[in-house]
Amino acid sequence: MADLLFIIAGGIATVAGLLMLIRLFIGPTLADRITALDSMTIVAVSFFAFLAHALGRFIYLDVALVYALISFVGVIVLARYIERRL
Repeated sequence: MADLLFIIAGGIATVAGLLMLIRLFIGPTLADRITALDSMTIVAVSFFAFLAHALGRFIYLDVALVYALISFVGVIVLARYIERRL
């Protein structure tokens, strides 16, 4: 039962990632694109966590944590860029 839920959650995350990819390319404003990029990183972090559980290799959780921290810093830098540009 848990495996079925993981497959369903993975499918939903994949569809959400694809929708965010579309928003990244056709977003009308820079803020929309940054939000889509940040949301895609959240999906990627959840994918790494899913991969860690599915393969039993919990080192991928460290990868997910580092990727989330780098993403957070990147979003802060982009927000500062938008703030000075406005």
